[in-house]
Amino acid sequence: MYVARKIAELRKLLCDEKKKGKSIGFVPTMGYLHEGHLELVRHSKKDNDITVVSIFVNPIQFGPNEDLRSYPRDEASDLKKLEASGVDYAFLPTVDEMYPEELLTFVQVDRLSEPMCGAFRPGHFRGVATVVAKLFNIVQPDRAYFGMKDYQQLKVIEKMVKDLNFPVQIVAVQTVREANGLAMSSRNSYLSEEERKQASSIYRALLKGKELYEAGVRDAEAIKNAVYDELSKVPTIKVQYVELRDAETLEDIKRVEKPAVLALAVFLGKARLIDNIIIG
Repeated sequence: MYVARKIAELRKLLCDEKKKGKSIGFVPTMGYLHEGHLELVRHSKKDNDITVVSIFVNPIQFGPNEDLRSYPRDEASDLKKLEASGVDYAFLPTVDEMYPEELLTFVQVDRLSEPMCGAFRPGHFRGVATVVAKLFNIVQPDRAYFGMKDYQQLKVIEKMVKDLNFPVQIVAVQTVREANGLAMSSRNSYLSEEERKQASSIYRALLKGKELYEAGVRDAEAIKNAVYDELSKVPTIKVQYVELRDAETLEDIKRVEKPAVLALAVFLGKARLIDNIIIG
């Protein structure tokens, strides 16, 4: 595995691969890698000749009171995992390499960025779309892999790629879960052992909503209330939102008549955790 830290360096290497007719798969990450990330890598390796993984904690997607400084990092462990997974190139730029001067150009995906997490993290998806656009320009992949745990992010990236004619196929990969159902996330490292047990109620709450739908209930409010009721059984969980929205447009819905995303964000201890399932 080749570790590149400079944009020009990586570009030259990947240009040489392209000249040989090699297809390139790309997995953008913020590091502190877990099985969810490695599942994205496995999909990329299956679909492409070359797999590139970036590790970059992107400052412009964090708000002023968020966990940029404390976000978990372990470069040595990450590189070992990537090498063991058969990754061809790891890209680990510094902040100065990605943003060498004041950034005046941003990518803003309207509407899709506004509800759910966007309502509570202003500017977050602008930061995500901007850094992903930069990474796509640097790597120029044929395919890029994103987990469905970050469903709103996935929809924002898909729309950006479509609207701006990026020549890259976005591949969505199912959420990878721990044995108790908790969606794998780097922020799970904030949880104590007891909180990790309590966090199993997050996925259980989503399944309650899905069960209600499968029993014939179509009223969005009733489904959301079932999720709230399940979460309320664990007093340490503080709910930020429970939403039921159109799976493609993320528009609010009153009834589930076609595929919809049942999504939530909660606080548990120091961790803000998100999860979702598709119903309908």
